[in-house]
Amino acid sequence: MVKIATLGPQGSDSISAAGQYSPDAEIFLFNQISEVLSALASGKADKALVPVYNTRGGEVKEYFRLLENVENEYWIDNIVLPIHLSLGVVALETHKPELIKTIVGRQAVFNQCREYISTNFPDVTLISVGSLAEKIKAAISSSDHSYAFIDTEESLKLGGLEIAEREVVSHNRTRFAVLGKKLPPSTGYDATAVITKPLNDRVGMLVDILNEFTRRGVNILDLRSENDIKTQKLQIYLEAEGHIEDLPLRSALETIEKRVIQERDSIKLLGSFPRIDMRVKQIKNIGFIGSGAMSQWFAVRLANEGYKTVITGRSSEISPEEMVKDVDIVCICVPISVTAETIRQYGPLLHEGQALILLAGESENTLQTAMDFTHSGVELMLVHNLWGPQADTMKDKNVSVVRTSRSGAFCSEFEAFLYKHGAAIYHDSANKHDLLMGVGQKLPTLISVALAKTLKEHGVDCADISSHSTLTSLYGVLSMVRVHNQNPRTYAEIMSTTGDGRKIVRSFVKNITNLMEIAEDRDIQELCSIMESSKEFMSEKFRENNMRQAKAVDAILSDNGVKDLY
Repeated sequence: MVKIATLGPQGSDSISAAGQYSPDAEIFLFNQISEVLSALASGKADKALVPVYNTRGGEVKEYFRLLENVENEYWIDNIVLPIHLSLGVVALETHKPELIKTIVGRQAVFNQCREYISTNFPDVTLISVGSLAEKIKAAISSSDHSYAFIDTEESLKLGGLEIAEREVVSHNRTRFAVLGKKLPPSTGYDATAVITKPLNDRVGMLVDILNEFTRRGVNILDLRSENDIKTQKLQIYLEAEGHIEDLPLRSALETIEKRVIQERDSIKLLGSFPRIDMRVKQIKNIGFIGSGAMSQWFAVRLANEGYKTVITGRSSEISPEEMVKDVDIVCICVPISVTAETIRQYGPLLHEGQALILLAGESENTLQTAMDFTHSGVELMLVHNLWGPQADTMKDKNVSVVRTSRSGAFCSEFEAFLYKHGAAIYHDSANKHDLLMGVGQKLPTLISVALAKTLKEHGVDCADISSHSTLTSLYGVLSMVRVHNQNPRTYAEIMSTTGDGRKIVRSFVKNITNLMEIAEDRDIQELCSIMESSKEFMSEKFRENNMRQAKAVDAILSDNGVKDLY
């Protein structure tokens, strides 16, 4: 039988949390967190359970100050428990709120009830106690109706009180840490907690620490800092996503210790444990139609957020028809040319209360098809991620989001997932998306393919290109090579998109023909006038920012180490 040490008294929420963690456990009760930890360290208990955070009262600072001194125990799990607090009185039949002059409770309970007490009993005296039993007994024996007590209903009834008001605080939940002797293995959905020793002053210390996590795509779940009581030096507590055995997290911590803090053993591992989320998620299951690399890329990252994901396709164990019935969100992620057809096939299977998210590169035709072939109660949104499955993270990567009149809570939660992972989100209308994709993808791809085809037709030796290019003209060559060094189907799909992006290409073809005629007529003045007119169209800020970016690229291309690669 598991032995768990936790905080009393009988009827406390700590006991309820311990029972939820292990219903058959033998529970030992103590009055102080230090006593609970000592029971675990001495072997009297196999596990310890202590409160670390409450949605109303905040963190339990005493716990973090004590845990840094624990040597051979780790934070291994969590329990999140709704806390239901009630107001108890001696006799309900004679109870009148205006008679209450004193309220008795534990300090943690008072912290959770500040708003309730200040609103309903602004002038009462508050008495904080470790155990309510003696005060309850005294109030009952003297029939003192000026006393009231706040605690769990079970605890108040055990003492002999009657309940005057239930659920005095809403949205009240407490996170309890479970401590044990051995770190649990990775579950794929974990978090790790560490604390630094008191640190010497150094400019930018905190920023440099955070940067090591950011550059590896590791999300910070919690961060607190305060001065060590004895030395008054800064001490940082940090909780991050991932298990201590995960390479990105382990690498970040090692680099922070060696290169940022620059002191051995400056970071103490408190524990790794299955991740919990104090926020309520509405989405539980997400299914993908399309089993390509991009579907798998998103599925892995969504699974790391605690969502159950399933990928379906032509050869999957479960069919798309079966999957659609059991998920909250259906994501269609197939080649652009078959997206509309896929929507027509599976869209009618979605029912009210579900969401359809289109991971697609074409907006107008795609969304209109989805509107036509899904129930009006189905949420609908398009997400166009401007990165491929080779990307390690979506940090600072561009993503175009096209919301519709049917985008609701599920769509917002999916968008929050993109935001959390650092994607640069741009909200577009359907036609604006397609027009800008004509500028950013369709036209550059067509130019790259046309350039390669032209070089081939004229027998130009590719080895001679770099030696006869300016840095500016080399940009186009690099784009050409990149397009032809990756999956041709991807770029063929981009070139074949419909929508307003075609306007950009057609205008370009018209303009390049016109410019060629002017150039062949040697009308240099006209060419200059056209360029000056176009320059005025671009804002000064746009020109300045992009010139800085271009010069930065030039500096890289001018480097001898890069030149040797030509």
